[in-house]
Amino acid sequence: MDHTITDLDTLHALYGTPGRASLDKVATELTPTYRRWIMASRFAILSTVGPEGTDASPRGDDGPVVRELAPDILAMPDWRGNNRLDSLRNIVRDPRVSLMFFVPGSANVVRVNGQAKLSVEPVLIARFEHMGRRPTSVIVIKTIEIYSQCARAILRAELWQGAEVADLPSMGDILAEMTSGDFDSQRYDSEWAARAKRTMW
Repeated sequence: MDHTITDLDTLHALYGTPGRASLDKVATELTPTYRRWIMASRFAILSTVGPEGTDASPRGDDGPVVRELAPDILAMPDWRGNNRLDSLRNIVRDPRVSLMFFVPGSANVVRVNGQAKLSVEPVLIARFEHMGRRPTSVIVIKTIEIYSQCARAILRAELWQGAEVADLPSMGDILAEMTSGDFDSQRYDSEWAARAKRTMW
């Protein structure tokens, strides 16, 4: 017997009606409270979609991870990364994006769904100059929906209460495994902190 849900009527019947708060909290642009929350966030997950599928990319900064250009326009600098360009390539071909904003210690998450484009406009890029460096491009997002996420997931996971897990494999371990030992894991890990410090921006 196949227990897969394949139609919306069955899905809605299974879960029932959403609570009023889950619908009333949705905004189309920054309100004073949503602005305050998002501007307190230094870390977000950027989700995009393209012909090859979906991508979710962590984005972080040492201040607000996005800036407000208008109540319905957010800007996110694309700081130095690994140059895979998964998110940027998707945005060029499909403007749909989602953002999840986190603030350490808070059980809430604020989500934004919107349409994005990439800009290399010199004045905009210059606004993000940091320690003499500028992002290569800026992701400009037109907000469609802004809403807070139920806190239960973070509370269940005790995300901010847990101690650091000491026995996780390092990035060097992962690279050594994926390249059948071509990467020297100990050397990669020992050099990473200094390399990251030099290339953070």
